[in-house]
Amino acid sequence: MMKITDTIKVGPYTLQSRIVMPPMATGFGRGLVDKTLAYYKDRAATGAIGMIITEHSYISEVGRAEAEQVSVARDSDIEALKKLAAAVQVNGTVGLVQINHGGSANEAALDAQAIAPSAVPNRRPDIVRRYKDKTPVLPHEMTQDDINTVKDQFVAAALRVKAAGFAGVEIHSAHSYLLSEFYSPLMNHRTDAYTGAAIEGRTQLQTEILEAVRKAVGGDFIVSIRLGAVDDMPGGAVIDDVGAAAKRFEAAGADLISISGGANGFTRPGNTQEGWYRDVSHAAKEAVSIPVLVTGGIKTRAAAEDILNAGDADLIGIGRMLLAKANYAADLINE
Repeated sequence: MMKITDTIKVGPYTLQSRIVMPPMATGFGRGLVDKTLAYYKDRAATGAIGMIITEHSYISEVGRAEAEQVSVARDSDIEALKKLAAAVQVNGTVGLVQINHGGSANEAALDAQAIAPSAVPNRRPDIVRRYKDKTPVLPHEMTQDDINTVKDQFVAAALRVKAAGFAGVEIHSAHSYLLSEFYSPLMNHRTDAYTGAAIEGRTQLQTEILEAVRKAVGGDFIVSIRLGAVDDMPGGAVIDDVGAAAKRFEAAGADLISISGGANGFTRPGNTQEGWYRDVSHAAKEAVSIPVLVTGGIKTRAAAEDILNAGDADLIGIGRMLLAKANYAADLINE
């Protein structure tokens, strides 16, 4: 019987538990502030969490999704990132930074410059609500030059994270941000190599980024990808796509696949069980040999270990409960 206290190897690192604190936006202040550093250090210091993946950080100004985001867009960010690495990587906790491009889910002030796979509005409900009573600002359909630039920005961001002393990065392809838009047939209407009509096209940019990042950072660095695997909307990404996508990501150099939502963000309408995406993570786990992480409303040790022993995932993301209480993972272990 597997337990949440079991160790597991992810890339070149061995995690001290199966508990992962997934990325969650804190909104504590613009950029990296002292409150953010203390927040991560308090949770890492318990020694109960195997891995902390910090909240999504933007790789370019045009890719910034929120005013409060941390930047990984400039070399001058490395010194601040070193402070974050020191806060996260204490008491055996392995730290990753989630790197992201917001695509059409762009910060309001930059919407006129937003880019996306196709010139269609974002479908995420909270983004749609932002446009209440006004016409959405359509993103610009990306050219090949735009795509090449974004790839270079992901690579540069990953190298900055490594220079800061983190154990790895997570590439964000979920929650209706740029790479998630490429994955979703609802928002990817392209007909070129990145076509929304085939899983190969919908995962082409992610695989190119994974390959380029892996080549740049080497083998001593974790490279994870978070996949918005299902849209839960008519015509969107479905569970049947997940195995093929996961295999492509593993072949491209991913050490870890984290399963979450796509066009609906990080929620799953109508699903109230602990582990909203466990059926989806199961499909990924059946397809690959690398670890699979699942999140979504997991609160209890019993539910977490049921997911592990059912073969639905290898790692358990505890999100909102850890956001509210620094000692939550330690309490879970002591249940």
